[in-house]
Amino acid sequence: MSEVLIGSILSAMSTGAGALVILFLKGAISHRFRDSLLAFTAGIMMAASLQGLIPGSLESGGYIQLVIGVLLGVLTLTVLEKNIPHMDLEHTKSGIEFDEKALLIIAAITLHNIPEGLSVGVSYASDNADTGNLIAFAIGLQNAPEGLLVALFLINQEISRIKAFTLATLTGTIEIVTSLLGYYLTSYIGFLVPYGLAFAAGAMLFIIYKELIPESHGDGNERSSTYSFIIGLLFMILLLEM
Repeated sequence: MSEVLIGSILSAMSTGAGALVILFLKGAISHRFRDSLLAFTAGIMMAASLQGLIPGSLESGGYIQLVIGVLLGVLTLTVLEKNIPHMDLEHTKSGIEFDEKALLIIAAITLHNIPEGLSVGVSYASDNADTGNLIAFAIGLQNAPEGLLVALFLINQEISRIKAFTLATLTGTIEIVTSLLGYYLTSYIGFLVPYGLAFAAGAMLFIIYKELIPESHGDGNERSSTYSFIIGLLFMILLLEM
């Protein structure tokens, strides 16, 4: 129990760690750097899905459970995408008034963090204890640039740096609750473990292909982003093999 709590807190608070940069940032962060960071985290999450979650689902269940879980993960993210207006954090130059837009982006990011928290909790409920730590690490790395981008967006809406940091950090806290929910569900209802791991894999693959890769290619930095994706992939595989 303590392990999943610590893992979920560290993963969720990575959002705040990323947002913390804005308190010390003097100039603007280049699009190339942000795109490379997004692509790197996409590579991390891809390796975690293919090397950790999917094999874990097959081992604890089978192919049918894997397919059902992955499709449920993809379906959940699809429903969220269709019902929550998605704001492109990377490429928004101007827009509607603060009250509407800022609240919308905060709500959208918070709700998008729900399946990520579930992924962490379910991973800790699997038979392989290392899986939980690795998925928490992967989600945490993905949360850091997300927190930075949310904070930068809020600053552009003329919000103070302290308030932007606080709001960006709070968007990640829901992952702690959903992580514990996922852990308890799969721990006490054992047959859900393979479905849960596959669900987490499907959700992460959706985020990678629908969110991270397109955003990392939005400013003409395709080549550097591709290199960063491969480096992130190899880095996570190295951690898995250690």
